[in-house]
Amino acid sequence: MSRADLRPRPARRRLSAGLIAALAMAVVVVSAVAGVFAFALLRPGGDPVAASASPSASSVSTKSPSAQPTPAVSDTPSATPTPPPPPAVSSPAAQPCEAGATMLTVWAHPDDDIIFANPMISDALAGGECVRTVFVTAGDAGKGMGYVKARELGILRAYNAMRKNDGLWDAQEFDLSSGLHVRRLSPQGDARVSVLFLRLPDGNITDGGFSATGYATLSKLWDGQSATLAPIDGGPAVSRDQLVASIAELGAALAPAQTLTHIPRGSAFAPGDHPDHSVVGSLVREAIGANAALAPGIRYFVGYPSQNLPRNLDDATLDAKVDTYRIYTQQDDVIRCADRSACLKTRKFGEWLQRSYPKTEDELQLG
Repeated sequence: MSRADLRPRPARRRLSAGLIAALAMAVVVVSAVAGVFAFALLRPGGDPVAASASPSASSVSTKSPSAQPTPAVSDTPSATPTPPPPPAVSSPAAQPCEAGATMLTVWAHPDDDIIFANPMISDALAGGECVRTVFVTAGDAGKGMGYVKARELGILRAYNAMRKNDGLWDAQEFDLSSGLHVRRLSPQGDARVSVLFLRLPDGNITDGGFSATGYATLSKLWDGQSATLAPIDGGPAVSRDQLVASIAELGAALAPAQTLTHIPRGSAFAPGDHPDHSVVGSLVREAIGANAALAPGIRYFVGYPSQNLPRNLDDATLDAKVDTYRIYTQQDDVIRCADRSACLKTRKFGEWLQRSYPKTEDELQLG
């Protein structure tokens, strides 16, 4: 028999009673703790997952007020969170510029940009900015899609010259939120540049349109004589309001620091210009000029009437501008010129090339 077996029995009974009391006390404490823990997990609105991990910002902002956990030790209801603002409406036209500022340019016909706005566009590209160019009409001159595609190819090659890279371009077609169909081309490996074609009918210098496109014109749409205007490539027709909304959408989606376009109607510099030019200038002024953040950056370029103003380009600046134009003309059999001298001798075009006159809103001299 061991030494423990020789202890008096009364002592053993007292030890057992003490142990029992201690165990009973432990059970009470554990039960109390478990009760508090169970209350914390099972209270109304409680979420075991949320209780063990901090929710993300998105989960907090989307959870309804009734699902918010309440304090375990207080009857005070939690404050109702402020609903998050609605997400910004996105546009398929959005193209963030990682390089810096964006320049948006909007023109009536392919070549208006390189004739009237250069060297500002080429300078922006040389400075590393993003350039997004939009051509509202196809510049078809009633000649059909073959001529349109040739002019578009010429523009892409002109932009290759300005960005000093002869790489290929990728095409993408999509509809804006406004419903307008857009064809966008971007050079491979150069996200700074994109050219968008809307391909609405060329209105002709007479503003009477062409028989091949049913004498449709931008002016008729703008003035309410036509309810809609259909692109010459068979895309869906658009109303005046849709066209304004489309240009406004492009401005909001691209957030340009500068927007370049034509002189609008009503300006002292508008008489004698191409009617398509004047409508596009008015379109941009109404659509983007209504955006307080973008309006100060708009510059309106004098078109055909610039030939009556003093020449203000020469030397290397003029050489670069004329060469860009020459590259474009190799695809345009109406105004093709072989070299600098021939381009500058082209009637009227040679005079326009030697000038570039941007105007602010305050300089338009609106009547």
